[in-house]
Amino acid sequence: MAEPTVRGRRRADAERNIARIVSAARACLSSVPGATVDDIAKAAGVGRMTLYGHFRTRADLVEAALTDALRDGERTLSALDLTGDPRQAMTRLLAPSWELVAESAALLAAAEEALPAGRVRELHDEPARRMADLIRRGRRQGVFRTDLPTDWLVNVVQYILHGAAEQLRAGRLAAQDAGDVVTRTVLSVLTEPSPPPRP
Repeated sequence: MAEPTVRGRRRADAERNIARIVSAARACLSSVPGATVDDIAKAAGVGRMTLYGHFRTRADLVEAALTDALRDGERTLSALDLTGDPRQAMTRLLAPSWELVAESAALLAAAEEALPAGRVRELHDEPARRMADLIRRGRRQGVFRTDLPTDWLVNVVQYILHGAAEQLRAGRLAAQDAGDVVTRTVLSVLTEPSPPPRP
């Protein structure tokens, strides 16, 4: 009768180890994108064999860390009220989106280095879908431009967010200005262009 208890205890120990490893990976990779498996194992307080028992490769570990960060971000973004005026809704969406990108820029850089590009895009499917839905609604209401494909506009917004994070890390963009710069840039890109003046 003791076997299920032992098995359950081992499973609980394994889950705690996994949680510590993923948390350490997020912290390490968010600070140094090139952090090694040894760095992460040391930060997690586990041995290499324990880490490799849960994550066969560094790429697996990087993906787990990014997935965990995106899951936390999704909890924040899914709670947003995106009803009403699409421009105001976009402003409400961009503020936490920017904060999440700024916090995880180095982690994303590590993921882009370790994972196939297609996989990184897949992991961002839900945030991209939310952005696309809002842009489509703005287009239907005549608020956002209709002369460019929605998917392209979503990609441009993502480029702006990640570019701002790189500028911030490089010291070329002040932290107190970044959110406003991102919002004004994105809204200017999405706004329906004015027709050229008639000759």
